[in-house]
Amino acid sequence: MGEAVRLPPARQVAYGDHPDQVGNLHLPARGDGPWPAIVLVHGGFWRFGWDRTLMTPLARDLAGRGFAVWNIEYRRVGQEGGGWPGTLEDVAAAADAAAGLDRVDPARVFTVGHSAGGHLALWLAARHRIPGGAPGAAPRVHPCGAVSQAGVADLVAGAGAWLGNGACQALLGGSPGEVPDRYAAASPATLLPVGVPQLLVHGGRDDLVPPSQSRDYAAAARAAGDPVDLVELPDADHFDVIEAGDPAWAAVVAWLHERLRP
Repeated sequence: MGEAVRLPPARQVAYGDHPDQVGNLHLPARGDGPWPAIVLVHGGFWRFGWDRTLMTPLARDLAGRGFAVWNIEYRRVGQEGGGWPGTLEDVAAAADAAAGLDRVDPARVFTVGHSAGGHLALWLAARHRIPGGAPGAAPRVHPCGAVSQAGVADLVAGAGAWLGNGACQALLGGSPGEVPDRYAAASPATLLPVGVPQLLVHGGRDDLVPPSQSRDYAAAARAAGDPVDLVELPDADHFDVIEAGDPAWAAVVAWLHERLRP
């Protein structure tokens, strides 16, 4: 853990009017900022039932290492306003809200997410590539890079593989054949090149999101000219990668420190 001293309590901040349009802001114990920031995005196949508390241990670990951490919530599939376009609109609004957070440096923002949150972390970094008028277009905050932990990087492939019992279709309201424009605007793989460094971390024993999601995306991103690092851990499963003591998390921390030093 990076938490060497007692951290100040996290502060809940609203970025919209819905109860789930909030985030928890974790700040370092030392210094006055502005600090480099991490927008942290939880997974759960975009469905209601999982929430941002899943990422709280990682948020505290990063704050202990000198980062401001914005651990965001958003409306999810299965609740009013979730899915297309609300989930994407919320995550985009939350990321943009980082520019107004206390003692956060909006010029030094990275996105980090797990599973469905890995998709969203990559998507946030690619928002400048989204066609005008689509959810998430015209970002106010431009991330310096993105980290996907066991993420769904290609929604078209995810839909074809029936990941999460149709989670991609549920998020976007149909199959790639039925709503192709939504997949074009929402899938990181279709928005390449992103133009910023990216890290993909995936466990070899992941039976929820196959490692091919990260492998194939990394290959496509590199072919498009993006700087991408891929870390595969043969013995890790889907949730090992968000354990603060796991080698997968150590790889994320080292990568962030190399590119975004507090």
